[in-house]
Amino acid sequence: MEHPGPPRFVAVGDVVELAPRDPDPDATYRWSITEAPIASDARLGDDAVPEFVPDVPGRYVVTLETPTDEYDRSIRVFPGERRPTGRAAAAGIRGASGYSGMSGYSGYSGASGSARPSGSGRSGFASGSGSGARDQTAGGADGRPRVRLDAAVEGDEVVVRATPTPHPDSDRPADDLGVEFLLDDRDDVDRGSVTVTGRELRVPLAAIDDRLRVHGVAVGASYSVADAVSVERLGDAGNVAVERLNDPPAWATDSTLYEIYVRGFAADDETAETTFEALENRLEYVDELGVDTLWLTPVLQHDGAPHGYNITDFFSIADDLGDREDYERFVEAAHDRGMRVLFDFVANHSARDHPWFEDAYQNPDSPYRDRYEWQTNGEPGTYFDWELIANFDFSSLDVRRHLLDAADTWADLADGFRCDMAWAVPESFWRELRDRLKSRDPEFLLLDETIPYIADFHEGMFDVHFDTTLYFTLRQVGNGHEPAAAILDAVEGRARSGFPDHAAFMLYAENHDETRYIVECGDAAAKAAAGALFTLPGLPMLYGGQELGQRGNRDPLAWDHAREEIRAHYDDLLALQDAHPGLHGDGGIERLAYETHAEDDVVAFIRETDERRYVVLLNFGPEPATVGIDESVDATDLVSGESRAVAGGLTVDDVAVFEATS
Repeated sequence: MEHPGPPRFVAVGDVVELAPRDPDPDATYRWSITEAPIASDARLGDDAVPEFVPDVPGRYVVTLETPTDEYDRSIRVFPGERRPTGRAAAAGIRGASGYSGMSGYSGYSGASGSARPSGSGRSGFASGSGSGARDQTAGGADGRPRVRLDAAVEGDEVVVRATPTPHPDSDRPADDLGVEFLLDDRDDVDRGSVTVTGRELRVPLAAIDDRLRVHGVAVGASYSVADAVSVERLGDAGNVAVERLNDPPAWATDSTLYEIYVRGFAADDETAETTFEALENRLEYVDELGVDTLWLTPVLQHDGAPHGYNITDFFSIADDLGDREDYERFVEAAHDRGMRVLFDFVANHSARDHPWFEDAYQNPDSPYRDRYEWQTNGEPGTYFDWELIANFDFSSLDVRRHLLDAADTWADLADGFRCDMAWAVPESFWRELRDRLKSRDPEFLLLDETIPYIADFHEGMFDVHFDTTLYFTLRQVGNGHEPAAAILDAVEGRARSGFPDHAAFMLYAENHDETRYIVECGDAAAKAAAGALFTLPGLPMLYGGQELGQRGNRDPLAWDHAREEIRAHYDDLLALQDAHPGLHGDGGIERLAYETHAEDDVVAFIRETDERRYVVLLNFGPEPATVGIDESVDATDLVSGESRAVAGGLTVDDVAVFEATS
């Protein structure tokens, strides 16, 4: 994996971190710009991990010289005015995009400007446009478009088709969007035989050696998150496999996640010899609950903080939990029950008790000094004044090698990574990690924690994204600061932010970092918020104890004080999901007009799948509401099994779901 990775689409002024893949810290790596627009004065430093800042639009090729070979990487650069709003000039560098660490909105709403696609060349750049496409200067309201690439073998050719979609608020028709493609520099393809007509790229099968990967963006006033497809030869029989590279694993889109805070979840088990054994003893409960994917908070050696995110050894299981064999037995026991396990992968920092940091702190001559970021006052770089951690410096090949080796170690024992503080780690690292792990297991899941969420993280980095916007909105609604209908704005905000339609999201109302929703917002809102998790598009996630009415967010679970009415509510919702899986899938969502005396507390919407159409009512208020809708439904609530028909419409306490009959 020495090749530095896939081509990129960026804007003038963006900072692109270049890095060798599978790095040898003792090797010498040299970068150069071998192709650039004639007006460019861009330069690269001598570091193994330099920053590339393009200064004029056009096509660039950067070349990496390794101890064994040279590799080209193409970069298509758009004018700075076309940078999607919200995409920082420091794209790909830690701290970019104004990440504040606070949940909220992150709308990439587009930018004004114009650019004319140029021709093709050594880098495999190719462009095309729909009928009527033209250069056009448009305001930010034009928004960021989206794109989907699909590939098929037709006769003796591979045909890649792009389907661009305008921003939801744009008045620009889809036919007016341009499309640009880039061939992946890692593939051996006869580029002279590639043709682009409109939104189609065609390549003769005979021109492809082993594999063809094509990347593309839609182009309007700004450019979209890129999509990608792969066509790979299978043996010598002429068979090929076609794959969409940025789609999440199929199993993940039908999952229900359950977060386990490892040092509190089974703390009451006095019979178990280790924490992992205690967790294993609780698997029957989790299985009966009806979830199928477990996210465990960090299990590695740490500095004593109970959350485990301050790691001192990235290759050893924490002594207070057990040993590696204990962890493996837990994972195997979960697998035996048909559950998958997500490992909490922490890449941004180490504990200050890590041996590297202990040697480097206040020691400029330490061989580990360059593995951390340092402030001018001699203190390590960190976020939010966290005093017990230190940020890694990803320009160090030793850091990259260390973390990649750790990822290899734990990926062998897990079904995916929940990636901590993904927003704070350079994109170049995540892109390498994804390619590395997916090459071993295409079904391996990568889930990002990004606050706020970042549409570009769907391009060659992560499969599923924390829906921090919905999380924040559920809190606002539950506290009475926003009307219930705002949750639909949050869902629609995904497309407005630039996420493609095939992006997947994890929905949550609480986790180990947050006050319990039921504490902050009360019982009624908590039940409605739970209904939202199981009826809106996305993967619902429960934080251990949420279904019990637990009030402390990191306390040992109060199993003996579980609130039966809360548990029964979640049992009903999990049974609903089991019986009607399309409700939380990628099916359409449609606002529904309604009449009620509790307008701000209630929201009504339609979920439509290929086979069925559902009406969902959520009531965040403390009193039952009667809702009148202009839609024919079976009045039997699919959650409670009871008829909800009353004079004037349908009644809803917190959540009710009905099957449409028209």
